[in-house]
Amino acid sequence: MPGNHQKISCIAVDDEPIGLSIIEAHAAKIPYLDLRACFTSTTEAMNYLRRQPVDLVFLDIEMPDLPGLEMARLIGTQSRIIFTTAYPDYAVDGFELAAVDYLLKPVSLKRFFQACDRVQPLQMELENGLFVKAGHDWVRVDLSELLYLKADDNYLTFFEGRQATLTRMTLTEALGLLPENQFIRVHKSYIVSLRHLDKIERHQVTVAGIQIPLSNPYRQPLVGRIS
Repeated sequence: MPGNHQKISCIAVDDEPIGLSIIEAHAAKIPYLDLRACFTSTTEAMNYLRRQPVDLVFLDIEMPDLPGLEMARLIGTQSRIIFTTAYPDYAVDGFELAAVDYLLKPVSLKRFFQACDRVQPLQMELENGLFVKAGHDWVRVDLSELLYLKADDNYLTFFEGRQATLTRMTLTEALGLLPENQFIRVHKSYIVSLRHLDKIERHQVTVAGIQIPLSNPYRQPLVGRIS
């Protein structure tokens, strides 16, 4: 991806090893793609995404366990989708799910490049925002307005000024989604925005006038980030 934008993280899902090999080979030729894993099972891929969300999923529609279209519905807006399949009849269904593109097998390098080029502007639009699942809905969190995050067991609350969004997520998962140059962990239950950090004291920090506990193991890394 041009400029200072982060790479686009992605996975590939196809029950045919040859299909995955082609995606791997094409992805290796695109410097802004970070292909993190390949799966021959949609169930395994969904389990991975729950632990490690990615920006983009290359997804075969014809899968033996969970159909690709159903997996795409479960993913929702968490990740962009580029469908791959040998059957052009599925194209309409794919675009109804707001897929970025639809690649017919065997996938040529030219079409692969074209599909990935479509992802770049969409991804840049999301760089200052993050979609999280709140109940049955997906809610956009504005990272420039996000003050801090608070964990409670496997749930996490995103605090943006007066707005609070509760989602099922761990702090570790959140750290993997947030820009590391903008957010830092200060406690076993808290992540704060460096942008809105007002004061660092011995056992607490102040973020936009709100006092948040600071644990000893996180104090030195925090001081090191701002000094």
